[in-house]
Amino acid sequence: MDSLPRTMHAVVLTGHGGLDRLVYRDDVPVPSPAPGEVLVEVSACGMNNTDVWVREGAYGTESDPDAVSSWRGRGERSTLTFPRIQGTDTVGRIVAVGEGVPPSRVGERVVVDFSIYNAEDDSLADIDYIGHGRDGGYADYMTCPSDHAHATTSTLTDTELATFCCAYLTGEHMLDRAAVAAGERVLVTGASGGVGSAILQLCRARGAIPYAVTAPGKEAAMLEIGAEAAISRTAPDLPAAVAEATGGRPIDVVADLVGGPMFNDLLRILRPEGRYTTAGAIAGPVVQLDLRTLYLKHLQLHGSSQGTRGAFRRLLRYIEEGRIRPLLAGTYRLSDFHRAQRDFMGKGFVGKLVVVPDRKWPDGK
Repeated sequence: MDSLPRTMHAVVLTGHGGLDRLVYRDDVPVPSPAPGEVLVEVSACGMNNTDVWVREGAYGTESDPDAVSSWRGRGERSTLTFPRIQGTDTVGRIVAVGEGVPPSRVGERVVVDFSIYNAEDDSLADIDYIGHGRDGGYADYMTCPSDHAHATTSTLTDTELATFCCAYLTGEHMLDRAAVAAGERVLVTGASGGVGSAILQLCRARGAIPYAVTAPGKEAAMLEIGAEAAISRTAPDLPAAVAEATGGRPIDVVADLVGGPMFNDLLRILRPEGRYTTAGAIAGPVVQLDLRTLYLKHLQLHGSSQGTRGAFRRLLRYIEEGRIRPLLAGTYRLSDFHRAQRDFMGKGFVGKLVVVPDRKWPDGK
């Protein structure tokens, strides 16, 4: 630690609200790794919807969906305090270790598993995440538990690796929750976004057949990623459009990231005994449900958030085997974070946006 700077650059979230609540600072103390932790010099960090929803306080509560509230983790471990450095999808190198961590880990290139687990097994009963319950990767340096920093031999660039973590782990857990099997047909909403585009690839990795619901003009990109067919989200009769796209073959699973007015149509699209899994609601979290559709078709509904240790290890294996690929739509300097998040909220891209600390920018300035 003696050779490291004492202060660093970071984007600090100072409270719920607009972009003005995100402050780029150059005087944030460099954190020291506690026992069992490592200090990572950040080289890239991907952006996610959760960053925006937490900043806006858009998660509501179970009793008041319009209440200003942060991400609803469970139990005492799920806490947000200000100021907070967000950023889940961290890639970098270990530059220092805390007590109990082998010094040989210094120098390792790592991808950080952002989930904060409550137990050594895969239980998600009481969970938070790096960038919410503790500081994340929108900074020059961050600390994390040593077993969350996974060494990688991938030949991908750091910015490419930073496109995977949150989106792909979320997508893999959604497929796990719905027990998606080889040969099954999966309808993916919000397919051009980070999680949606991940699910298209992750379905192919396990032998399932994905169909994309996407914005007009993005259909060709969905096919290139791996969708069997692409359906416009503006189709006047979504069930009919899906049936046409599948040639009348049934949809086994809906992986929904949109919600809103589309929700009941998605249940109509499912075959009897089909499964619905969700980890997002970008078109509206409060939906109308015809319970007759649910019980007469014997449907299963699965909520999903983040993912397990086992799913993260599987994701890293997919990356290193080349079974999934990065969809890097743009990179931004950390000091240009406001523009990066505005572009992110504009959704005019396919895949993921990544921020890079200025000191790691190619020209070094």
